[in-house]
Amino acid sequence: MKIEKILVPVDFSENSHQIIQYGAYVARQFGAEMEAIFVAQTFQDYSEFFEPHMPVIQFKEDLIACAKDKMKSFLSESLEPDIACQGLVMAGDIAETILEHAKEKKIDLIVMGTHGYKGLEKVLFGSIAEKIVKRSPCPVLTVNPYR
Repeated sequence: MKIEKILVPVDFSENSHQIIQYGAYVARQFGAEMEAIFVAQTFQDYSEFFEPHMPVIQFKEDLIACAKDKMKSFLSESLEPDIACQGLVMAGDIAETILEHAKEKKIDLIVMGTHGYKGLEKVLFGSIAEKIVKRSPCPVLTVNPYR
């Protein structure tokens, strides 16, 4: 078994800084490429009963542009300069988008946190980590950032 491509989902929460460092450690041990992914939740989940107006569409575009800027600063703040990591920002259902990307890019390992943002987001969308662990096309290393 070779681990050549590692995917690290991040949500820019405080925990993400620790998770990306775990990913970097594993990538360094295996000499693997690492990619960080942030997925902006879209309103597609509500399309059956909610039709967004133009300002919402503009909001999505603005959100993605801001997330790309945040990804650049997040990676430079969280990783040593010698660690190579490509940042990717996508939009859609978070778990589905991560799973599709992992399958398309033939990712060998996903490194992700067990805890990200909580509260209303978790009630509405469930546990992203749980969905990914159950359906991932590759092994998933989950990290509890509170330990």
